[in-house]
Amino acid sequence: MFNRRSFLLSLGTIALNQLLSGCGDSENGLDILLLKGSIPPQLLRLFRQQLSKTQTLSLKPLANLKELFKLLETWHDKDAQNSGFLPYLPLVNPQPPPVSDLLTLGDSWLTQAIQGQLIQPFEISEIPGWEKLPPRWQALVRRDNKGKIADDGQIWGVPYRWGTTLIVYDENQFQKLGWTPTDWSDLWREELRDRLAIIDQPREVIGLTLKKLGQSYNTPNLRDISELKSQLFALQRQVKYYSNKHYLQPLLVEDVWLSVGWSTDILPLLANNRNLKAVIPQSGTAIWSDLWVKPSLKTKESQLSDVAKKWIEFCWQTKSVNLISLFTDGTSPMIYQTPEKDIEKEIKNNPLLFINQEISKKSEFLYPLSKESQQQYENLWKEMRNS
Repeated sequence: MFNRRSFLLSLGTIALNQLLSGCGDSENGLDILLLKGSIPPQLLRLFRQQLSKTQTLSLKPLANLKELFKLLETWHDKDAQNSGFLPYLPLVNPQPPPVSDLLTLGDSWLTQAIQGQLIQPFEISEIPGWEKLPPRWQALVRRDNKGKIADDGQIWGVPYRWGTTLIVYDENQFQKLGWTPTDWSDLWREELRDRLAIIDQPREVIGLTLKKLGQSYNTPNLRDISELKSQLFALQRQVKYYSNKHYLQPLLVEDVWLSVGWSTDILPLLANNRNLKAVIPQSGTAIWSDLWVKPSLKTKESQLSDVAKKWIEFCWQTKSVNLISLFTDGTSPMIYQTPEKDIEKEIKNNPLLFINQEISKKSEFLYPLSKESQQQYENLWKEMRNS
């Protein structure tokens, strides 16, 4: 069945194909490679209306962040691209698209991109409205040359969309139990033994266990948390499936009663499955963000054009805040900077998009860890999964 949202998105797909046909040859043009579904067609149409006749916009959507990261690697390694293992043959070894001015990258890929010199930092002058961006988002993209969070670091990305890790559950099953999940601690309740499906991510699973214990997702030394190991092993007994791709299917067929996963997967599911409900845990959750980054080449550094700066600023305007939050299964980082009277009711009335401020403050980005800390997480994860 099609609801209003899916109908608008299907129309938007047709419109997007038309909007993506811009010619990017002008010196005052803008070429963007973006994550499919992270910018609504309605927003692109509005932006095109603001361009002059000499300004051009060319966009190409790619299916996932891994593809986008691979393009950064391809562009950067020009020697490998020019003298690659295979000659250029259409359909066999197709050439990559030309280097874009801006590209979508997830914050979890940012450290790797910086360390590999795949992207360039932004100058503050290239980011109109930077001072309006909430401090937590500014902190997310300020990094040193090794990709570590640094207060005095350079700006390596411009956030335009974010989302959360959610609990989604079968309301019918929980009505029989007489309670509904509200926080991470509920995952340990005896009634849910062998009834959970969770994303297969060490930082997420160990992190939510840390949140249950009143700790941070970014705890650097796991050995300091005496209860962590026993709690994590207890959670292991509750979980029936770990998967990054198929953690929702068991919920749909009632093989499990509760799943933990990403809002971009869960929000579309809620529209067509009335028996499913989702909640952001009261003790806070993990946050992710999609960013605009500047691709880097070994032989070239570039300054953003005026139309590129205009695009960055446009993505933070009130109309864009509403469109991104309504039609991309994510939220704009400017949502709390926008006067509440200017936010669409459909957003304000959705606690999964317009998140309670107290819960939002308790939620965290997954920051890069030191090698020693990362090894602790990996070792504990392997020990738990093999138990």
